Amino acid sequence: MPLGTNNITQSNANTAGFVPEVWSDEIVAAYKKNLVAANLFKKMNMKGRKGDVVHFPVAGRGSATSKTASSQVTLIGESSTEKTVTIDKHFEYSRLIEDFAEVQALSSLRRFYTEDAGYSLARQIDTTLVRLGRAANGATIGTDDYASSSASTKAFIGSDGSTAYNSSSSNAAALTDVGIRRAIQRLDDADVPMDGRFLIVPPSSRNTLMGIARFTEQAFTGDAAGGNTIRNGMIGDIYGVKVYVTTNADTGAGNTTTDRICLLAHPDFAVLVEQLGVRVQTQYKQEYLGTLLTADTLYGAGALRTGASDSAAVALAVPA
Repeated sequence: MPLGTNNITQSNANTAGFVPEVWSDEIVAAYKKNLVAANLFKKMNMKGRKGDVVHFPVAGRGSATSKTASSQVTLIGESSTEKTVTIDKHFEYSRLIEDFAEVQALSSLRRFYTEDAGYSLARQIDTTLVRLGRAANGATIGTDDYASSSASTKAFIGSDGSTAYNSSSSNAAALTDVGIRRAIQRLDDADVPMDGRFLIVPPSSRNTLMGIARFTEQAFTGDAAGGNTIRNGMIGDIYGVKVYVTTNADTGAGNTTTDRICLLAHPDFAVLVEQLGVRVQTQYKQEYLGTLLTADTLYGAGALRTGASDSAAVALAVPA
């Protein structure tokens, strides 16, 4: 196997001031610390189980029926559907650390690579989940990403929450109080539970939120001791919806614009299925006199509650 390029050599290791030894628990810790979206949506543990497709029943809501005296109850017929999630995503992060670098490098190398490996894998999973917002309004995920199409509207612009987003004309607009309230109404109209709702925003929208009075004056929450609550990207809440910031809220492959996506959602919208959590392996490569480090994960993700009238998520397009 050719491993003669992109190696961590004595020269670049010393220049960067890095370190040799890498520990799996540090990589896992860094991975968990950097997860945002993966901590918000439903999660299913498939570790140690066989199979590549998971079936999820999506039950339809029933209606109450008037009961009259001396009559039997009215049975509600089953109207559930099924969604499947394929476990088809395998991502890895690898480094080859040569002995010469390991012996002479400084003690920050381990910290850099463990943080970088954990961040890289966390970013990949979060990006997968945020991009599921392209199916929020019943649209098929395709190369036009969140842009409007003849079939359906995939996203709205952040300024009003009503105008269809079009990537070709890049009509994305900064998040406003009006846009947030309109998006919240869409979830209300779809009868999405209010408990557990969250808003994922890119850094550009965090900057915008700091100028919205509803966010800075009324809705920014603190813990019981009076301090600000900061938890894996959480920066506060607005109208009872917790707000999280992530750098992974892009519009996805196939879109040449630099626009970003805000995703207002409920945990029921999507699910993350982990079949192999972050695994860290090392192997000494005598032919290169170095240690090969690889961290990898195997997972699948899918949208469960989608549709133009009953989606549990709303995508808003904003400028980068």
